[in-house]
Amino acid sequence: MYSAFRKWCEQLLRIPPEPGPPPGDEAQTRIFLAARNYYKYLLVLWALKTAMMLLALAFVLLGPIIAIFTSQAHLGAEWKAVIFILEGCGAVISIGGALFTLAMVRLDFEKRWYVVTDRSLRVREGIVQVREATVTFANIQNISISQGPIQRALGIADLRVDTAGGGGATHGKHGGQNLHTVWFRGVDNASAIKELMQQRLRQSKDSGLGDHDDQIARPAPAITGDFVTALREVRAEAEALRASLESAGH
Repeated sequence: MYSAFRKWCEQLLRIPPEPGPPPGDEAQTRIFLAARNYYKYLLVLWALKTAMMLLALAFVLLGPIIAIFTSQAHLGAEWKAVIFILEGCGAVISIGGALFTLAMVRLDFEKRWYVVTDRSLRVREGIVQVREATVTFANIQNISISQGPIQRALGIADLRVDTAGGGGATHGKHGGQNLHTVWFRGVDNASAIKELMQQRLRQSKDSGLGDHDDQIARPAPAITGDFVTALREVRAEAEALRASLESAGH
């Protein structure tokens, strides 16, 4: 059932089944996914939110039923049946909504991709609200790892990549998202990914645009007899011009 739901979401929301790498050397492309423990982390968050919602909904749905049995007013069997039907529909809708959000949590976990090539990296996350960013290594300024207590217990961490222009707290934000920061969330090999990025970053700086050609030794122009003769003629003309100027000054 979930496989059919996933295919339906891929077609409806136009989600690619596989991650597409940004331009670069395909032989050096590395694809990273969030760890399985990150899915457990998302399940815990889903369970807490769902439990609170169902608890509040149960209080709302059970209120009229308790009032019927405790009230001295006698309602007809038809009204009692209507109330029970409405209560049952509310419970079914609530349970169905909880299962739907559970499927969305799993789909969000599966459609979270981190791609690293020799020149850039691409991060994609989200289902309905998609957040996708491509960053070249030439624009990366800082790479750091953050890990909370729950993440430490699960053996996962978040890798943060800051790009040029992302120093301010509010600068470069759109819709609550910092456009100058990308995250590799819930990975279990954050140190290895950071080391790979630093290696690619050094390679990018060593062979960056304009740098590689500047480092290549260019051959000196060949000095021929005609070239020396032309230089001597230019020198003679310069000396003659200087002598004429000095004589004119006297």
